[in-house]
Amino acid sequence: MGLMTKVRSTHIYMMKRSCATLGNILANVTQEEATTLRDLSDGENGWSVLEVVCHLADADAIFYQRAVMMLEQVFPSLPVFDHEAMVFQNHYNEQVLTEVYARLEQSRLRFIEFFTNLTEEEWNRAGSHPEKGHFTMTDAVMQVSSHELNHIEQITRILRQKI
Repeated sequence: MGLMTKVRSTHIYMMKRSCATLGNILANVTQEEATTLRDLSDGENGWSVLEVVCHLADADAIFYQRAVMMLEQVFPSLPVFDHEAMVFQNHYNEQVLTEVYARLEQSRLRFIEFFTNLTEEEWNRAGSHPEKGHFTMTDAVMQVSSHELNHIEQITRILRQKI
């Protein structure tokens, strides 16, 4: 097994485990806690737990869309999204935590299957990322796991307020 194959399979595994870890963290979080406990490092406008989980679910779908574009098009310009605006446009803090997490789980299963079924040639597909420039499928799989890890840390930091 080559180095790139190991990197890819490791990140696919991390995609599975990080989503499961998030589910375990959220298991004892009430809807009220999810909507009222906020990331204080961002001041009073910091995201709530629910807003972070909604962001993760929407980001997963966007990351998937970008990967599909790279598979189906020749070096596409990947769309940018305004994650701050999405919080208000999509009424994140009015959604139901368990439903949002279930949506993330379903999205993640689809994304894992997508990455698992790529051929070596498909892994080499790329596009132009709005912030990172040249962006490969390997970059895409790494982005999902690192993005989620950052937000899992954020959620655990927010939930420390319960203690």
